[in-house]
Amino acid sequence: MKSSGPSAGGTFQPLRHRSGTMRDRLHGYTKRTLGAGGSVTEAVRLPPGESCAGWVAVHAIDFYNDVSTIWAVMSTDPYLNSFRPGDGFPSGVEYRWSEGTGKNTTTVSVSAPVYIEKVLQWVADQINDESKFPDDDDEENALRVFQTPQFAALCGQIFRRLFRVYGIIYSSFFGTLEALGMAPHLNTAFKHFMFFCTEFGLLPEREIEPLEVLVKPIRKQYYMSKQPSASK
Repeated sequence: MKSSGPSAGGTFQPLRHRSGTMRDRLHGYTKRTLGAGGSVTEAVRLPPGESCAGWVAVHAIDFYNDVSTIWAVMSTDPYLNSFRPGDGFPSGVEYRWSEGTGKNTTTVSVSAPVYIEKVLQWVADQINDESKFPDDDDEENALRVFQTPQFAALCGQIFRRLFRVYGIIYSSFFGTLEALGMAPHLNTAFKHFMFFCTEFGLLPEREIEPLEVLVKPIRKQYYMSKQPSASK
């Protein structure tokens, strides 16, 4: 399961789940649920008998693929070169890029398009690292890794950064995607992402606050869908 991440030429090779693996099985569950007309609420619910950690791992990959596919449509637009460091972020925030760990951490101001490219490459690097996302031919060994605090922290960071990418896209590039006919796909992908994050508590409130206007209606749909009287 290898991907080089998004390239400067706008091409994108999705991270795939190999046939017969746990990740393929869980990915197939979501695909079948949505393909059969099931609700997004049903699609994000943990399947009976499956590992929650494995379910989150699979969706980290699938949501990376969703965001990368959307961004690939935009990534070759010359307009992106007009953004300066600090430009293009949601109102009132600037997402700075951090690299390294501990005392070696460096934080730099970048433009929103550069931030997106860095996030997508970083996520691809994490998923392609088999010490972090092990090959699940050996399902028992993969689950041991997926159930560690280190993996939970990594997935939390992946989901937070993907959320920020969505925030940038809606803030600065929605009009362009709408003109390209991509708005329905973007809205569907973001709704699925937010339902999943809400189901499993993956986003801290402080992260959501700058995008509350965007997120609030989706969360309202999610909570209404969980009511006993909601249509199936």
